[in-house]
Amino acid sequence: VQLQASGGGLVEAGDSMRLSCTASVPILSNWHMGWFRQAPGQEREIVAQITWREGKTYYAESVKGRFTISRDVVREMVNLQMNGLKPEDTAVYYCAGGLLLTTSDLDYDTWGQGTLVTVSS
Repeated sequence: VQLQASGGGLVEAGDSMRLSCTASVPILSNWHMGWFRQAPGQEREIVAQITWREGKTYYAESVKGRFTISRDVVREMVNLQMNGLKPEDTAVYYCAGGLLLTTSDLDYDTWGQGTLVTVSS
Protein backbone atom coordinates (compact mmCIF):
# COMPACT_ATOMS: atom_id res chain seq x y z
CA VAL A 1 0.00 0.00 0.00
CA GLN A 2 1.18 3.49 -0.84
CA LEU A 3 -0.36 6.57 0.72
CA GLN A 4 -0.41 9.92 -1.05
CA ALA A 5 -1.12 13.01 1.01
CA SER A 6 -2.22 16.32 -0.44
CA GLY A 7 -3.69 19.65 0.52
CA GLY A 8 -1.04 21.50 2.49
CA GLY A 9 -0.05 25.10 2.06
CA LEU A 10 0.05 28.53 3.69
CA VAL A 11 -2.98 29.97 5.45
CA GLU A 12 -3.68 32.63 8.02
CA ALA A 13 -4.75 32.03 11.59
CA GLY A 14 -8.44 31.24 11.77
CA ASP A 15 -8.58 29.82 8.26
CA SER A 16 -9.57 26.31 7.27
CA MET A 17 -7.75 23.67 5.28
CA ARG A 18 -8.51 20.14 4.16
CA LEU A 19 -5.90 17.44 3.85
CA SER A 20 -6.52 14.26 1.92
CA CYS A 21 -4.75 10.94 1.84
CA THR A 22 -5.38 8.43 -0.91
CA ALA A 23 -4.37 4.78 -0.84
CA SER A 24 -3.00 3.03 -3.91
CA VAL A 25 -4.96 -0.16 -3.17
CA PRO A 26 -8.11 -0.93 -1.16
CA ILE A 27 -7.55 -0.33 2.53
CA LEU A 28 -8.03 -3.42 4.67
CA SER A 29 -11.17 -3.33 6.79
CA ASN A 30 -9.15 -4.07 9.93
CA TRP A 31 -6.79 -1.17 9.33
CA HIS A 32 -6.68 2.08 11.21
CA MET A 33 -5.75 5.37 9.59
CA GLY A 34 -4.17 8.30 11.32
CA TRP A 35 -2.92 11.80 10.74
CA PHE A 36 0.27 12.79 12.50
CA ARG A 37 2.25 15.99 12.47
CA GLN A 38 5.78 17.06 13.22
CA ALA A 39 6.69 20.64 13.95
CA PRO A 40 10.30 21.86 13.66
CA GLY A 41 12.38 20.60 16.55
CA GLN A 42 9.55 18.51 17.96
CA GLU A 43 8.63 14.86 17.94
CA ARG A 44 5.96 13.54 15.65
CA GLU A 45 2.58 13.42 17.37
CA ILE A 46 -0.79 12.02 16.56
CA VAL A 47 -3.48 14.45 15.46
CA ALA A 48 -6.43 12.19 14.72
CA GLN A 49 -7.22 8.58 14.05
CA ILE A 50 -10.09 6.64 12.50
CA THR A 51 -10.91 2.96 12.31
CA TRP A 52 -11.56 1.92 8.75
CA ARG A 53 -14.37 -0.56 9.49
CA GLU A 54 -16.48 1.40 12.01
CA GLY A 55 -15.27 4.93 11.47
CA LYS A 56 -14.57 5.45 15.16
CA THR A 57 -12.44 8.50 15.78
CA TYR A 58 -9.83 9.78 18.19
CA TYR A 59 -8.46 13.32 18.46
CA ALA A 60 -5.55 14.84 20.25
CA GLU A 61 -6.69 17.32 22.89
CA SER A 62 -5.01 20.17 21.03
CA VAL A 63 -7.26 19.76 17.98
CA LYS A 64 -10.56 18.60 19.50
CA GLY A 65 -13.45 20.69 18.27
CA ARG A 66 -11.39 22.14 15.41
CA PHE A 67 -10.28 19.17 13.32
CA THR A 68 -12.42 16.39 11.85
CA ILE A 69 -11.12 13.14 10.42
CA SER A 70 -13.27 11.20 8.00
CA ARG A 71 -12.97 8.32 5.60
CA ASP A 72 -14.31 7.62 2.15
CA VAL A 73 -14.40 3.85 1.76
CA VAL A 74 -15.35 4.07 -1.92
CA ARG A 75 -12.45 6.32 -2.88
CA GLU A 76 -10.04 4.74 -0.38
CA MET A 77 -9.39 8.15 1.08
CA VAL A 78 -9.02 9.63 4.54
CA ASN A 79 -9.48 13.35 5.05
CA LEU A 80 -8.59 15.82 7.74
CA GLN A 81 -10.72 18.95 7.86
CA MET A 82 -8.92 21.61 9.87
CA ASN A 83 -10.86 24.64 11.04
CA GLY A 84 -9.79 27.51 13.22
CA LEU A 85 -6.15 26.97 12.41
CA LYS A 86 -3.58 28.40 14.78
CA PRO A 87 0.11 29.18 14.27
CA GLU A 88 0.93 26.28 16.59
CA ASP A 89 -0.69 23.94 14.05
CA THR A 90 2.21 24.64 11.70
CA ALA A 91 3.89 21.33 10.93
CA VAL A 92 4.46 18.67 8.34
CA TYR A 93 1.37 16.47 8.36
CA TYR A 94 1.58 12.77 7.58
CA CYS A 95 -1.10 10.20 6.98
CA ALA A 96 -0.41 6.68 8.10
CA GLY A 97 -2.05 3.31 8.28
CA GLY A 98 -1.64 0.14 10.28
CA LEU A 99 -3.29 -2.75 12.05
CA LEU A 100 -2.82 -1.56 15.62
CA LEU A 101 -5.26 0.91 17.13
CA THR A 102 -2.67 3.06 18.80
CA THR A 103 -1.63 6.67 19.11
CA SER A 104 2.06 5.83 18.76
CA ASP A 105 3.63 6.55 15.41
CA LEU A 106 5.96 3.60 16.01
CA ASP A 107 3.04 1.22 15.50
CA TYR A 108 1.98 2.56 12.12
CA ASP A 109 3.79 0.76 9.32
CA THR A 110 2.69 2.59 6.19
CA TRP A 111 3.25 6.32 5.73
CA GLY A 112 2.50 8.99 3.21
CA GLN A 113 5.14 11.49 2.16
CA GLY A 114 4.03 14.39 4.35
CA THR A 115 2.56 17.74 3.45
CA LEU A 116 3.54 21.07 4.96
CA VAL A 117 0.91 23.20 6.65
CA THR A 118 1.97 26.71 7.60
CA VAL A 119 -0.32 28.97 9.61
CA SER A 120 0.67 32.61 9.82
CA SER A 121 -0.38 34.83 12.70
